[in-house]
Amino acid sequence: MKIVLRYPLVAGTLLVLLAVVALLAAGQEGIAQAAASIYALAVAAYLAIGMVRRLAGGQWGIDILAVTAIVATVLVGEYIASMIIVLMLAGGTALEDYAAGRAKHELTALLERVPQTAHRERNGTSAAGNHTAEAHTDGQHEDVAATDVDIGDILLVRPGEVVPLDGVLLSDSGTFDESSLTGESLPVERSAGEGLMSGSLNGEAAIRMRVTARMEDSQYSRIVALVKEAAESKAPMVRLADRYAVPFTALAYALGAVGWIISGSPARFAEVLVVATPCPLLIAAPVAFLGGMSRAARSGVIVKYAGVLEQLSRIKTVAFDKTGTLTYGRPALVAVRTAGTLSEDEVLGLAASAEQYSSHVLAASVMDAARSRGLPFGAATEATEFATHGVRARFDGQDVVVGKPAFVAEWASGVAETDLASGELAIYVGTGGEFVGSLVMSDPIRKETRRTLSELKALGVNRTVMLTGDALATARHIADEAGLTDVRAECLPPDKVEAVRSLPDRPVMMVGDGVNDAPVLAVADVGIAMGARGSTAAGESADVVIILDDLSKVASAVRIGQRTVQVALQSIWIGIGLSVALMVAAAAGYVPAIAGALTQELVDLATILNALRSLGPGRHGAVSTARAREGARRAPLPG
Repeated sequence: MKIVLRYPLVAGTLLVLLAVVALLAAGQEGIAQAAASIYALAVAAYLAIGMVRRLAGGQWGIDILAVTAIVATVLVGEYIASMIIVLMLAGGTALEDYAAGRAKHELTALLERVPQTAHRERNGTSAAGNHTAEAHTDGQHEDVAATDVDIGDILLVRPGEVVPLDGVLLSDSGTFDESSLTGESLPVERSAGEGLMSGSLNGEAAIRMRVTARMEDSQYSRIVALVKEAAESKAPMVRLADRYAVPFTALAYALGAVGWIISGSPARFAEVLVVATPCPLLIAAPVAFLGGMSRAARSGVIVKYAGVLEQLSRIKTVAFDKTGTLTYGRPALVAVRTAGTLSEDEVLGLAASAEQYSSHVLAASVMDAARSRGLPFGAATEATEFATHGVRARFDGQDVVVGKPAFVAEWASGVAETDLASGELAIYVGTGGEFVGSLVMSDPIRKETRRTLSELKALGVNRTVMLTGDALATARHIADEAGLTDVRAECLPPDKVEAVRSLPDRPVMMVGDGVNDAPVLAVADVGIAMGARGSTAAGESADVVIILDDLSKVASAVRIGQRTVQVALQSIWIGIGLSVALMVAAAAGYVPAIAGALTQELVDLATILNALRSLGPGRHGAVSTARAREGARRAPLPG
């Protein structure tokens, strides 16, 4: 009954068709013809009204072929063919829904697994003081809505349950299936103190965790929001189908007229139009693009709009941020060099106290280094971050400045640049108007960087560029390791924007992960945010979000875009080619109307099945995926 209500035209057509067959069996051919003809003309009138409305809105479609085919077959007495055409058009909607559902499977699977409840420990008061529980409780835990859980709450995650929010593992160890987030089929082991991603599936043992982000800020919720946006976007190649509508329609009418003139029978005109119905053009491209987006989601790449896949397929230049993109973005403290009477711990403690008010990726590394030495953080009375330069904070009436040497020199005297080895960078510290020392950090290049650049070149990317706010020496070292020749260092956010706008080989793709990358991600033809640890601002500005900490997914995104467009175009041309061949055969009198209507249904099916190939990686993609997984198993973890 649900199917009947969802597809009433299909149900009605089947009912009328059965009645027509029954009338023919009873010898009532005249009544059967009248019933079929009236029903088919009513459907044609319904389609014509919709077609006129779209034409009034300036949108040209190819429904006119279907309307003409129905009317023509009724006029020449091929009423069974007219019923098959109606059934084919009605069934096309159901077929499209099925194909779209199959293509969007990975997207909808993510949405269906959104955690709704959490088992919170009853240990007094939650982080926000709000402990309203639902009816179910086991004495030690209470079931609450996931949206009511606060940062700091302790949760129990039972075996086989989805981790509801981002957090830190409190149990000694745990095993988690992160395939819905990362695309990696193998379960991962986590130890106490390691982070847990919401949306991952707990293994065979119950675990305890401390929540570090509310529901709306958790990784899974961010992914779900992106997926909803992606699922609702329209495929750009619908425009391509519309572009072909006029010449395809003109060709159909011309071949029909030729067949009519040669044969002297108007039935020949109807037979040509029967095989010219436009379902392949209307369905194939959208299904291919939905399949490509689903394939990307399964690989840990969220494409926010279907049109981005078309842009990805044509990328000629890729610009990269350095820290957190080409490198791991987790710089480690190598040394503390003092320049005055303060000790190493005092210099590091001052720097960490100021850096807690900075959003720069290096700030977290400085604070981690201070915590590892057990150093306390001071509370500032005021603090200001100067994007890409540094931070200034006031403690007990005294300014502390941390950042680049030129920035620190504006507030402190005696700044002397420290000697650095290749791949090292320095953070300078001043207080009370005097330079007191520097922190030497090192951020290694990602193991997959060189391979990613090679894959991009193989995919047709002509130019790769590094855009970074770091010093030239540090940037040049990373560029040499990665194999990049175009390096633009000490760039402020406006400099990056101008650099991307000036790059000649278009389209240009920008890859970054920080707050400072948000403007340049927005102006690039395609912006890709490394979203595993990247900022919300970068993710919102980007067209593509990579939810894994894996740079090779950039090449995967380009490859999926190219394959999607290839499959979409191939599906369209298969539909056009088969339809044209059938039209020529019908014009020559080799395809009767009923046979033509049935054959056209097979063309629709072949076209859609081909479009669903965009769900797969293709031969080259499968080989690349296998190599990447093998490399991931053999390579040591960073740090």
